[in-house]
Amino acid sequence: MSVTATQIEQALRDEIAPLDSLQVINESHLHAGHAGAGEGSHWRVRFTSPCCAGLARVARHRLVYDALRSVIPLGIHALAIEARAPDER
Repeated sequence: MSVTATQIEQALRDEIAPLDSLQVINESHLHAGHAGAGEGSHWRVRFTSPCCAGLARVARHRLVYDALRSVIPLGIHALAIEARAPDER
């Protein structure tokens, strides 16, 4: 199984409503040769959303994991999250 950037982006747009700054970056090629490595397995997401206002870093990460609950089983092995509130741009 493999997840795509489009699937990740759509799930985040549907649940978190990020502003136009959403980036979904496949970093799988940087992890070739170690356990869990595979095409579409290592991702970085960067976004700004009003949903992050007033939330601690851990709570922001929980928002992302909740939003991606349907696509994580498709093969996400690692996820780096950079989530900001609009006033943190």
